[in-house]
Amino acid sequence: MDIARSDVVRSAAGRDRGDLFFVLEIHGDFLLLADGRRRRVERPKRKKRRHVEAGGAPHTRTAEKIRCGEPVTNSELRRTLA
Repeated sequence: MDIARSDVVRSAAGRDRGDLFFVLEIHGDFLLLADGRRRRVERPKRKKRRHVEAGGAPHTRTAEKIRCGEPVTNSELRRTLA
């Protein structure tokens, strides 16, 4: 399964292993991830694509805002991932 913008992924490597993140941007082999808590929208985590497991595309308002390029808040990310 290919990972796209606004997908929810689970970290498979690193000290954040097992945590859920939203994909905010894709730059080649790297993803920019945020969860609204430890990794906020202002400073997303840069992680290689092979170090995450695809979780799918949620059909939520938050995912739609990320896909459309609208600004999303940290509280929206936290609420959706909870």
